[in-house]
Amino acid sequence: MANFITILRTFLSFLAVGLLFAPKNSFYIAAFVLTGLIIWMDGIDGYIARKFNETSKFGAFLDILGDRIVENVYWVAFLGLGWMPVWVPLAVLTRGLITDGLRSLAFEKGFTAFGNSTMMQSKIGKFIVASNFVRFSYAVFKAVAFCLLIFAHIPNWNYQGHDAVFVTAYACAYITVFLCVLRGIPVMIESRRFF
Repeated sequence: MANFITILRTFLSFLAVGLLFAPKNSFYIAAFVLTGLIIWMDGIDGYIARKFNETSKFGAFLDILGDRIVENVYWVAFLGLGWMPVWVPLAVLTRGLITDGLRSLAFEKGFTAFGNSTMMQSKIGKFIVASNFVRFSYAVFKAVAFCLLIFAHIPNWNYQGHDAVFVTAYACAYITVFLCVLRGIPVMIESRRFF
């Protein structure tokens, strides 16, 4: 069930961003709601895996793959819509390719990205990459950024507080990119032992 949720949210991300390319208020509101659902599903798949004892290395791999696809779909769509500069998706995509490649080497040696068999050995590496605090903070900033970027760009819809939503959306987006890159650095440093 957990893997099904992961796969479903991946497909839903394509639907959500597809709606953004038809500039209608109702489509943007639907994309906003779908994005919230997709983010919720990201948390629920792991919860279900743990609750029903469905955790596995494949499930962890699939979850990271799903996260990566969803994240990249949104960043590339935001670039295509002119909401983000080109360096943002390039930074996120490059970091993802590098860390996922290195994690695949670790996976071959029996290590995972998170959990008891994490590839991270240093305390600072474990904190930045695998701690619940940093992972949760990253997820929250990303969720707020994605949802508010959509909300801030609803066509022809003026509402009180629009400027605050706009500023908050972009602040969260740039904090997300910073955390994304920061969380990749320890993976690169600690992966040297796999070569």
